[in-house]
Amino acid sequence: MLDCKNALEEAAGDFDKAKEVLRKKGVDVAASRSGRTTAEGVIYSYIHHNDRLGVLLELNCETDFVARTDGFRDLAQKIAVHIAGTAPIYVSEQDIPDGNDENPKEVALLSQPYVQDDSVTIEDLIKETIGKTGENVRVSKFSRFELGR
Repeated sequence: MLDCKNALEEAAGDFDKAKEVLRKKGVDVAASRSGRTTAEGVIYSYIHHNDRLGVLLELNCETDFVARTDGFRDLAQKIAVHIAGTAPIYVSEQDIPDGNDENPKEVALLSQPYVQDDSVTIEDLIKETIGKTGENVRVSKFSRFELGR
C-alpha cells in the first residue's frame, strides 16, 4: 500500500502515471532478482473447452510460499491460455537457433504481446509478478498439444 501511495504522490494524483511508476518499479525489482535460483513453482495444465488443445507449463519461483499464492497461479493460467492461443515454439529469443529468420514476436513466448492486452508482453506480465512478490519468476518450459497436428 505504501508503494501505491508513493506512486500516486510521485504522479501528482494521476492514476495512469502512478500505474506506470509502479510498473517501472517492478521492472527494476525484476532486474535485481534475475540471477536468483528458481527451484520451486508449479506445473500448470490448461485444457481448452473443446478437449482438442492442451498446454503444460512449468513456471518457477524461489519459494513454495509464492508458488501457492493466487497471484502466481493466476499468472500461470494467463501464460498457459496465451500459449494455447498463439502457439509459440521457444521460451525466449535466446532459444531461437542461429540462422533462423523467424520473427521472435511470433515464435518466442516472452517476446509475444499478451493476447488479452497487446500493450504488454508476456515478459512484462512476469516482471509485474516479480515486482509484487519480490521473487524471481521464470518460465522453464512448456508443451502445447493439439489433436491432428
